[in-house]
Amino acid sequence: MSSRGLRIARAMEFTIQEINNRTDLLPGITLGYQIHDSCSAVSMAVKVSFQFANGMEPFYNDTDSCSKSAAAAVPALVGDSTSTLSISMTRMLGLFGIPQVSHYATCACLSDKSQYPAFLRTAPSDHHQAAALARMVKHFGWTWIGAVRSDTDYGNYGMAAFLKAAQEEGICVEYSESYYRTQPRSKLERVANVIRRSTARVIVAFIQSGDMFFLLQELATRPPPPLQWIGSEGWIIDQDILRFNMCAGAIGFGVPRSVIPGLREFLLDLSPAQALKSPLLTEFWESSFSCSLKGSSEGARKCNGSEDIRALQNPYTDTSQLRVTNLVYEATYAIAHAIHGVICNDTQCDKSAKFTPWQV
Repeated sequence: MSSRGLRIARAMEFTIQEINNRTDLLPGITLGYQIHDSCSAVSMAVKVSFQFANGMEPFYNDTDSCSKSAAAAVPALVGDSTSTLSISMTRMLGLFGIPQVSHYATCACLSDKSQYPAFLRTAPSDHHQAAALARMVKHFGWTWIGAVRSDTDYGNYGMAAFLKAAQEEGICVEYSESYYRTQPRSKLERVANVIRRSTARVIVAFIQSGDMFFLLQELATRPPPPLQWIGSEGWIIDQDILRFNMCAGAIGFGVPRSVIPGLREFLLDLSPAQALKSPLLTEFWESSFSCSLKGSSEGARKCNGSEDIRALQNPYTDTSQLRVTNLVYEATYAIAHAIHGVICNDTQCDKSAKFTPWQV
């Protein structure tokens, strides 16, 4: 269970409640929602996409506002947070004309409307970040560098754009290595050894936080000389990564911090009874407090009501740096405004209006 991922998912829930309480946006219309976990797996993301498209699926989020019509298809969806999964989803959703608004899939390849006509996003394309990173490196006079990337669409496309921009800036690259966390450990060790043996002391890492975590763990076993890390947004704002001593002084570009009034109170307004209504919230509550809500988990004590969610210190309760969370907030509002534009006029909405997802 990712407490950060749960916070982002519940941010969409909060945003929809906020929209439903407004009188100037979709007046008289109640938006419903379904929340699914892609499990960072292409197969699961594609499966969920088919379920969204045809409406024939088990409802994990059972609320009064969600339609239970077997023939219902969603008019739009928010997600996914990664480029590879978003590519897999939008290739299928685009066939049905269902718009997909991602909050964190930044691969420049997704800007190709001939391939991904139904894909939109609230995060900027990596095309801009790659050029900015090259200019940053040139600004500090670093002309001899190393490069590492995630072996994913995000890392490969992003690094290709960076290397092109770096060449134009007159920057020389000693090596360019890739790694993905599910690849054999021998591949990770090889990448780490390339970094240790290299003469470049500046490294540009266009890498996802999970891959960066394993790479830093491996480097920590035999630390190389001090390195200057230049990071992409995939890890440069991740507090768990920045705790590594060798990341001291790392610089890069991140999503700006934002404030979402009322979100923290919404997240903390969670009781054991409410958590029991959702498998995701049940798992979060039980893992956070090491107890069982249903009293059926082997070896776990039964939750007794003394658990205090406000005392938790984890990414779910931490709203001090709402970066990606705010992009979810914006993506949800973008969809709501689009629906409003289709079925509403200046003063009222047509509750009986029939429209296709492509109109959104």
